[in-house]
Amino acid sequence: MNAPFQPQGLNPFDNAIDRILAEIALSVQLPPSLHSKADGRYGAVRAHLEASTAFAGQIEHFYPQGSMAIDATISNRGTDDEYDLDIVSQLGGRFRGMAPLAILIELERELADYPVGKVLRQTRCVTLCYADRMHLDITPALRVYGSSDRESLITHGKGPQPRTDDRFVDMNAYGFAEWYRQRTPLEIRFAKAIRDHWLGLDNALRAEAEVDDVPDQTAFPVKNTATLALQLLKRFRNICYADYEGRMPPSVMLSYFAGMAATPNMSLSDMLIRQARWIVRAIDDASLYGRLLHVANPACADDVFTDRWPADRQQQDDFAQHLRRLINGLEAAKRGEMMPDRLMEWLRAAFGGRVVTKAAEHMAQAVGRSVQDANQSYTRRGGLLIPAASVAAAPTVAQARPHTFYGIKI
Repeated sequence: MNAPFQPQGLNPFDNAIDRILAEIALSVQLPPSLHSKADGRYGAVRAHLEASTAFAGQIEHFYPQGSMAIDATISNRGTDDEYDLDIVSQLGGRFRGMAPLAILIELERELADYPVGKVLRQTRCVTLCYADRMHLDITPALRVYGSSDRESLITHGKGPQPRTDDRFVDMNAYGFAEWYRQRTPLEIRFAKAIRDHWLGLDNALRAEAEVDDVPDQTAFPVKNTATLALQLLKRFRNICYADYEGRMPPSVMLSYFAGMAATPNMSLSDMLIRQARWIVRAIDDASLYGRLLHVANPACADDVFTDRWPADRQQQDDFAQHLRRLINGLEAAKRGEMMPDRLMEWLRAAFGGRVVTKAAEHMAQAVGRSVQDANQSYTRRGGLLIPAASVAAAPTVAQARPHTFYGIKI
């Protein structure tokens, strides 16, 4: 019996443009230390609620949703060091006769004295704001029994008083996370390259074939190209809407398109372009027929990801235009049409000045360590891997040159 095919993926550090994109993505990641801290924090919140009178014996499940569930968390809109993490609290029978706003108020009341900087009741959740700029959103939910994959009804109540638009909203975050994971399997070579780079493991031997030691649960959470591209796409969206007061395209919608577009063994830049094009086509199709973009959870048709965005056709067309700008810039960079200064300027506009500078520093430090240690990395095929010197490096290698410091294998 043949073993199932295991995608290998491509090492993003073997290509100049992919390398800088990977460095940028790593610069906005939820750090491993905070990832572990988040796990501990949501366990502590559950214990706190279960010790209260109102919630004792009433928490059936307590599980991550959104970006945290699919390992795609990045810093939130307009920041480089704040992270929003989402938890679903599936509640028991005591809450089934309560109105949405009443449930949110009850949750807020029990968390009011929790040891954080601030507790905020939102329209669909209660947010705990920690001193280290992590935000934990706890969404109360009631399971729809008889359905699969934990389909639930979540609360929607703006407050401060009951309103006619208070309601329960269908949701299946658990089922969506399972769908996404099936669409985006582990790519072993990619995961190993990202993990080793993230952990600073700069071994002398970069063995292209030596990729079978990556376990199912790698130390670094991003396990495939589609998810790293999704994080870049979310970062691009965050920069585009940093000064925008209204709603921006929802992360879960972007995650859906990342899952739909996922194809193993693509380069990081090509995958980012593919995801952006997939969204542009969907928006163009909707606008052509005078419709708003409609994206539903593939695990639950009544869970509509676009229920609060877009508000009108102009909003979706504006986002499509932003994505076209991203696609055009990436394609120009891949063709080598940007001089170093122009490339640096474009990257800063697309992904933010601070994170691009941080990425450039990481690459320059790698070169410094390689030169200082006289330590170069080789593959088993004899290829030489030299760390990228800076973000301003040209995106392609001139054919007449025998070597380069742009991270290309030669």
